[in-house]
Amino acid sequence: MTEPAISPLRRRMIEDMTVRNFSEKTRTDYIRHIKTVTAFLGRSPDTATAEDLRRFQLHQTKSGSRAPSINSSVSALRFFYGVTLDQPGLARLLTFVSEPRKIPVVLSPEEVCRFLEAAPGPKYKAALGAAYGAGLRVSEVVALKVSDIDSTRMLLKIEQGKGRKDRMAMLSPQLLELLRDWYRIARPRLWLFPGQDQTDHLGTRQLNRVVHATARMAEINKRVTPHTLRHSFATHLLEQNVDVRVIQVLLGHARLDTTALYTRVATNTIRAVMSPLDHLIGLNKKKAEPPA
Repeated sequence: MTEPAISPLRRRMIEDMTVRNFSEKTRTDYIRHIKTVTAFLGRSPDTATAEDLRRFQLHQTKSGSRAPSINSSVSALRFFYGVTLDQPGLARLLTFVSEPRKIPVVLSPEEVCRFLEAAPGPKYKAALGAAYGAGLRVSEVVALKVSDIDSTRMLLKIEQGKGRKDRMAMLSPQLLELLRDWYRIARPRLWLFPGQDQTDHLGTRQLNRVVHATARMAEINKRVTPHTLRHSFATHLLEQNVDVRVIQVLLGHARLDTTALYTRVATNTIRAVMSPLDHLIGLNKKKAEPPA
């Protein structure tokens, strides 16, 4: 079977991304954004003007595109015009859109327990247990290899996480038991959680579908995603008074202010703080005095 023909322009862009060691996902996303611009223009993207690109971004905003999608397209277009076409001035009017920082959805420990108990079988209980027990991203869970489990040092090796960085994650005794239960059943060789094709790992979309189904089975009414388990991991550690800088390392965050977001949802931490109102001794005394 012959491969579909690729235009010289797209091939050059792919080569430019390959030289810079872009991830597979980034390459796919960038190509998709250039296709979208091409469809909007109705002609080859290398014929676009700065005004065409400004109109495209205005079209995105008016059509209700979300900030992450718009920002991803800006990055793709700046790369395409600035690097592949060597015309950085064309994308000068494109701007990144600020993203509102929402409080993440977090499950209570009791809800996490119900959720994991409702998981469909040892494979998914182990995978979802890893997402919560080690605070892993969904892409990190599915890409785990059998060799990444270090039961001697009680660590999980995360290869090429976000930002293409390796790191070590914690491996709790209970998570190790979940992983061992699954290993004894399936005896996976390479990928800890193989997909239907044993030569590849489980897909993120499949795990996403399992998370939604499991939340329904557990009768959890919150909007649960794989990342909810990671949010819950960080929040529960914070409520156990684990230093936020330690949590930053465990999550693999590059910036502390990203981790600090969880202080907004750590309810035990919030409740433990005494309000300055309670320090107003005079007000307390007046309250204690009986009415005349």
